[in-house]
Amino acid sequence: MGVDCGARRKRLYLIRIIVSNVDDRSIEEILDTIGDQHARRVLAAISREPKDAKELAEECDLSLPTVYRRIEMLNEYDLITDETLVAEDGNHYKVYQSNFESTVISLEDDEYKVRIYREENLPDRFSQLWDELGAE
Repeated sequence: MGVDCGARRKRLYLIRIIVSNVDDRSIEEILDTIGDQHARRVLAAISREPKDAKELAEECDLSLPTVYRRIEMLNEYDLITDETLVAEDGNHYKVYQSNFESTVISLEDDEYKVRIYREENLPDRFSQLWDELGAE
């Protein structure tokens, strides 16, 4: 067995550890987002390849407003990414892609923990961390 030396690595990000009275994001909200039937359909569709909202509406048999609401929900917890593209006619549009590989929900010491496993480009992640350190 060899070690994977590729540029892309799996990295663990802890999204939420403890539900506190101070934080307005609760574990229930994260689970509700992941548990929403329409949000799961959108995630499944964009996990295969990036799609715009119209393609998602057609593939998932959902209205455009429903798709946009689910995109907003998923984006709030950084479960999707978007990229703005330019069509041949000069109009701009966004395509969406899933931003994680798997989710693990565990109960540890009487507290629920949600972990999101992502694949990221390590040089990009290092640059982002470096920028964040410089901003403080």
